[in-house]
Amino acid sequence: MAFDGDTPMTELQDRLERFETLTAECELIAKLATDSTKREFYLRLGEQYRQLAVDIRQAIATTAAA
Repeated sequence: MAFDGDTPMTELQDRLERFETLTAECELIAKLATDSTKREFYLRLGEQYRQLAVDIRQAIATTAAA
């Protein structure tokens, strides 16, 4: 996901909040899943959302420092 200098800070913060929410939801679904295949799927999906949140945090820090 690319962010340029024109991406508004509020949009970045909204995306961060969304990815953090999705991460938590995936972790909950994985915890409740009785099927190991589904559990692994949601754990991997949650990790992808977690990495997107990390990327957004870095973009916010870069934007704030500029």
